[in-house]
Amino acid sequence: MPMTIPVITQINCPELKLFKKGKVRSVYDFGDKLLIVASDRISAFDFILPTGIPNKASVLTDLSKYWFSYTKDIVKNHFLTSNVDEFPEEAKQYRDILEGRSMLVKKTELIPIECVVRGYIVGSGWKEYLEKGTVCDIKLPKGLEQAAKLEAPLFTPAFKAEEGEHDENISFKRMKELVGEDLSEKLSKISLDLYNKVTEYTSKRGIILADTKFEFGLLDGEVILIDECFTPDSSRFWDASTYRTGISPDSFDKQIVRDHLENSDWNKQAPAPNLPQEIIDKASSRYIEVKDKLIEK
Repeated sequence: MPMTIPVITQINCPELKLFKKGKVRSVYDFGDKLLIVASDRISAFDFILPTGIPNKASVLTDLSKYWFSYTKDIVKNHFLTSNVDEFPEEAKQYRDILEGRSMLVKKTELIPIECVVRGYIVGSGWKEYLEKGTVCDIKLPKGLEQAAKLEAPLFTPAFKAEEGEHDENISFKRMKELVGEDLSEKLSKISLDLYNKVTEYTSKRGIILADTKFEFGLLDGEVILIDECFTPDSSRFWDASTYRTGISPDSFDKQIVRDHLENSDWNKQAPAPNLPQEIIDKASSRYIEVKDKLIEK
């Protein structure tokens, strides 16, 4: 079980220089370093819900730390420390907020491509396949079922949109036009190598890694893995014991929250509703469960 830390939906460190604020994380600027602080916020249907999910931030942080270490033989990453004692002095006054939910990382130049790897056909890939028989313009065999395993994992990039907008799926050809052929080929290889290594690991623990996404930056011209890594917010994990094709399998993420909202009378307009305690508890348990299944004791 993760250590007990308070549920925090708003990260407030007023004496630190805010670099950016996302749906889940707030990032603070320390020159050549950044402090990434995860909240317990949860979003659905492009709305940040008013209710936090206990332990969500610590699960995202702990899993990212674990995978950064596990994959550093494939690509360097931006992680420096999650020990508040090793943070810049001015950050330590916010220990109560930072403990268990923050990472000090190297600052890099963001590459504006989200690197997605799909090992199974589901989600937006399934929708495109039904319409055109392709995923990100990659032609696939006819007759595939939903959630079917692909012959080989696909690298399907997306162009990173401005905050608050949807990332746009793009072809590999378009990626080359945006960031260059050499960098595109390098990011594709690294992404597939990361997926294959972690898939081999998760399969031994009864978990299917259906798809995942990565972000990369450049530091002194070198590609660096950044942001988060193989978390329930960036990856689709399925329980191998209940997996079958023809449906969208339950995933170890906020699917419980999405399903609840879909079946509620909310019209997907502001304001977003509060979640009932039962759904909060189930979602929290789901995050904790996948962490406990994945991290070796």
